[in-house]
Formats: sequence, structure tokens, C-alpha cells
Amino acid sequence: MKKILITGANSYIGTSFEKWLELQYPDQYAIDTIDMKDGTWKSKDFTEYDTVFHVAGIAHVSLDPKLENLYYKVNCNLAIETAEHAKNAGVKQFVFMSSIMVYGDNRSESKVIDHNTVPVPNNFYGDSKLKAEEGIKPLESSEFKVVILRAPMIYGKGSKGNYSKLAKAAQKLPLFPDIENQRSMLHIDNLCEFIRLIVDNEESGLYFPQNSEYVKTSELVKLAADAHGKKIILTKVFNGIVKLMIGKIGIFDKVFGNLVYEKSMSCYVVNYQVRDLIESIKLTEGT
Repeated sequence: MKKILITGANSYIGTSFEKWLELQYPDQYAIDTIDMKDGTWKSKDFTEYDTVFHVAGIAHVSLDPKLENLYYKVNCNLAIETAEHAKNAGVKQFVFMSSIMVYGDNRSESKVIDHNTVPVPNNFYGDSKLKAEEGIKPLESSEFKVVILRAPMIYGKGSKGNYSKLAKAAQKLPLFPDIENQRSMLHIDNLCEFIRLIVDNEESGLYFPQNSEYVKTSELVKLAADAHGKKIILTKVFNGIVKLMIGKIGIFDKVFGNLVYEKSMSCYVVNYQVRDLIESIKLTEGT
């Protein structure tokens, strides 16, 4: 039985992973969680765990310069300190949740990230994650395996962020621009199954899990509306205006930008993509 410690009590990903193991694989894993909001975690005995899954951090992107130091303190320094604590305790594997944002935010042009793409973050959220990676990776040894997950947008029932905003808009708007863009996304069940496999196989290295399908924003909005029995019309009437705004106004970049991984980067020896796009939206919307 694998013993796993999740750092970050009440985090969406951590809680979802714990529930996934309990429901899908009962009695196969022993899981504990720990709150990282103060320094008391440093007195926690990590020696009994096979894997530490570090999800503690600030998940949303902010451009408020007043928060910059906090992002580096939580997303970078805390992650490195936790990895050091785990290694010193003899933990065999450390799994760190990084982000696709290490490559920069949404792109107006269609550009696919591949293994040769150099990370160039353009906000302190992405940079704090990249700096954490750079601090954790040198700790790796034959006895201490490090896994870094550069996940794209994660969504699922109860998730927050851009997906939930789009899903709410889908229930209210009569029209939505039909822009040809592509996004890599990752349903929470696909992520949880991937992490389980990574733990079971005692992996190390850099990984890029994503859904099997790329997502077009207008398609996503249509599926979310359909899940609630709402009618929304996709139209190209506003495309000219929208395209003029992309690259100039942040909200247009977030909604209609392009950000995808080349699909072969996300392949694994065992299939982890247990939810396709349509099923994942139905599950997320609770229908």
C-alpha cells in the first residue's frame, strides 16, 4: 500500500485526488493531508510516506504588483522547502504541480508547445512556478525521485477560474463568438488518474498531461450550455472585432487565445485519459 502525503489542505486538486483514490481504488492507498499556511508543517514527520504530492500554492493568475512577493514566497520558496524536508526524511518521490504558464500566457497566434519550446513566463505566477522547478530539480537523486507536472487549465465539478466563468456565461448569453482557437485542457479525473499512475510506477521527470482533445472556446461554451438545456448561438459576426482586441485586452487573450501542447508530449505508457471532452463537461456541469 502506497502512503501519500498531500500538502495543501482543502486544495481543489488535492481533495479531488484523495476522493478519486478513495472511490476508484479503495483500500489501495493511505492518504494524509497537511495544511501549509503556517510553519507548523515543518514539525511533521514525513518519514512514513512514499510520495509527497505538493499542491499547496496560489492557483490563480494575478497582475497586482503588491502580490508579487507573496507568489514567490508561496509558489516557489515553500515548494523548495517542502521538497528539501521530504528528501531529508527519506521520502522516495516528490510530485510538484507546475503549470503550462511557465511558457507564457495565451497566444494570439496558433503556436504549439513542443519539447524544444523554451519556457518564457510573462507573469509572476508562471515565473514563480518555473523558479520552483529550478529549485526542486537539483534535489533529485536515485533515492529521491522528482516529478514535475506542467498542467494546462484544470477543470471539473467545483473548480474555479476561467472555466467556471465561461460555463456561467454559457447559461446567460444568447450569442457567442465562433473564433477558431485551440486550448489544451485537463479534466480533474484525467489528472487524478495520471498522478495515480505516476505514483504507482515510481516515476521521475517532466510531464505534460492533457485531455486527448484540444478545445475550442466556442465549442466549450456550447457544450456547457447544452448540459443545462440552454440554447446559445455561435456566430462569426463579431469575429473581426474580437480579433482586433486579442493581444490588446487581457480578457480577450484569456478567452480566445491559443495555448496547446503537441499531443505526443502527453502520451503515457498507460492510458490516463478516462474522460473525453463531452463526458467531462457533463460531469463538471452536474448533468
